[in-house]
Amino acid sequence: MRYDDEDEIKKALGIKSWRNLSKGKMIKFAAMMPDMDTEVALKIIEQFPEFTKFAMDAVDAMEKRHESTLAANKQSQEHVHRAFQEIREILRGELNKEGLSWEEKKFLIEQIQQTGRLEFQKDSENKKFLDAVLKKVLLGAGAALALGVVFVGGKILGESSDSSEDSLDTPEDSLEA
Repeated sequence: MRYDDEDEIKKALGIKSWRNLSKGKMIKFAAMMPDMDTEVALKIIEQFPEFTKFAMDAVDAMEKRHESTLAANKQSQEHVHRAFQEIREILRGELNKEGLSWEEKKFLIEQIQQTGRLEFQKDSENKKFLDAVLKKVLLGAGAALALGVVFVGGKILGESSDSSEDSLDTPEDSLEA
């Protein structure tokens, strides 16, 4: 969808005023920018005197959330690995008992192997989780970076088009002045 005026953009963001633009809505705004008329996007951005600070705050909030997710995940993973280790120690202790039949030994060895497989599976799931979390953080950081690039690029583009218009003056135009 192409956005050609501010009201369309506010409606798409679900806000009544630019003062209602939260950090979450700022990310959505950044994602919408490629579909916005450049002049409209620049006009909106100019309404935010601390636009860069706002974008950086959004990135900082994402980073803190990411760090707390990683810390909680690490603690959870340590707990899982410790639990599997304790189970294997108990099974080893049972395996070392005297007088076990071949079937009992075989069962205990299979249980030790099963805990290894389960732990490996949990580790693989964790790596997929971390990969997904990293992708989300990169997407968010990319959106914030895109905001900055669009803002700076738009200003440069606006300034260069102003100077291009000045250079298009013909010698007759300057004589008329």
